[in-house]
Amino acid sequence: IGERPPVDRDGRPTATAGTGDYAVSLAWTALTPGRTIEALFALNQARDFDDFRAAAALFEVPAQNLLYADVEGNIGYQAPGRVPVRGAGDGRWPAPGWDSAYDWTGFIPPEELPYVLNPASGWIVTANQAVAGPQYQHWLGEDWAYGYRGDRIHQLLDAAQAAGPIGVADMERIVFDSHNGLAPVLVPRLLQAPRTPLAGYEQAALALLRDWDFQQPADGEDGTPQAASSAAAAYFNVVWRHLLALLFDELPEDVPADGGSRWFEVVGTLLDEPESPWWDRVGTSEVETRDDVLSRALADAYRELAIAHGDDPAGWRWGELHTLTVRDASLGESGIAPIEALFNRGPVAVTGGSAIVNNTGWRAPEGYEVTTVPSMRMIVDLSDWDASRWVQLTGNSGHAFHPHYTDQLELWRTGGTLPMRWDAEVIAAEAAHTLTLAPPA
Repeated sequence: IGERPPVDRDGRPTATAGTGDYAVSLAWTALTPGRTIEALFALNQARDFDDFRAAAALFEVPAQNLLYADVEGNIGYQAPGRVPVRGAGDGRWPAPGWDSAYDWTGFIPPEELPYVLNPASGWIVTANQAVAGPQYQHWLGEDWAYGYRGDRIHQLLDAAQAAGPIGVADMERIVFDSHNGLAPVLVPRLLQAPRTPLAGYEQAALALLRDWDFQQPADGEDGTPQAASSAAAAYFNVVWRHLLALLFDELPEDVPADGGSRWFEVVGTLLDEPESPWWDRVGTSEVETRDDVLSRALADAYRELAIAHGDDPAGWRWGELHTLTVRDASLGESGIAPIEALFNRGPVAVTGGSAIVNNTGWRAPEGYEVTTVPSMRMIVDLSDWDASRWVQLTGNSGHAFHPHYTDQLELWRTGGTLPMRWDAEVIAAEAAHTLTLAPPA
């Protein structure tokens, strides 16, 4: 309606909009009736991979990664979802509402969505990375993780398999891995960046990175390898935050560099372009290059940590910066401090980071506090069901004063798990309490 700005077939404006009003079109499959709840019941009754795929065909929204395993040793994957086929555009931008060429023409048939059964590798890894390559016949999107977590899981599985059969203990270590995938790329550049010798504690801070194993533990006892890794992780992540702010100072405040895997890729590319104009800072009289900005990030990071956590880098700990406060979904964000104190727990020091297998994400513009977490960790052994393990973020009770309100938090924080029993006799023998629900008399 009104004056219509010209756009290309991807929906991007090709010229400045006029002064009149115009309309755009937005649709979402979740806003139409669907059968996703039926899929959950069908999945629970699946007896084989064909049943699993048939159930997944009912799972319309939101799209998920569905994994399959059975006691016969089969493993499989299915990408479900009601994915529209567009006449024009790819859905990343609202479509011009006056142009019917952008209308949906149908949906990808469920049988044509990506799936796999018993891959030659012997395992399937899903960590929010793209599930199909560019050869895939349909367009599923492009807002994927950039594969740092998935690649690391593959590396860990390769190493575990080379050492012998992979067991529950191996998987417990893998799901809690805190290796930073950007560090092997960025650290060598940081070590080469200073143009003048550093003195005293600044040199000691840089030395932390030289000997770092790229793991990000929350804490550690003084003098131990874990403490050294934690100190190095603290310095590296503060450097990373300052580097993003310095390098991308051209970006508007409402579109900041948040530090996720997308930015790992962008910065990794720019590191090989030391004269790129991105390195030149806004508002300075000099033309900065890569090493100028890296040196400045190192200095700014040391200054921040020295002021807040002491001059000696050996005493820094990643967990003092990277903390999690578990907030109640309703009263925990009331804005009333006494109420929040009753319902929230923390802050607690947390291992891991963004785009890491132990994916405790944080947003660089806001600080180091954890913003996303793996809400549970589960290892299921189909050859011995009672060997399975589990832990969730908090506890089984939603009552703030109940002993099971957050009794799993420390286990979750430190990589521990609990037995996940399946056999009825074992469950009865190990039960600490029994709850019996009876109808009214």
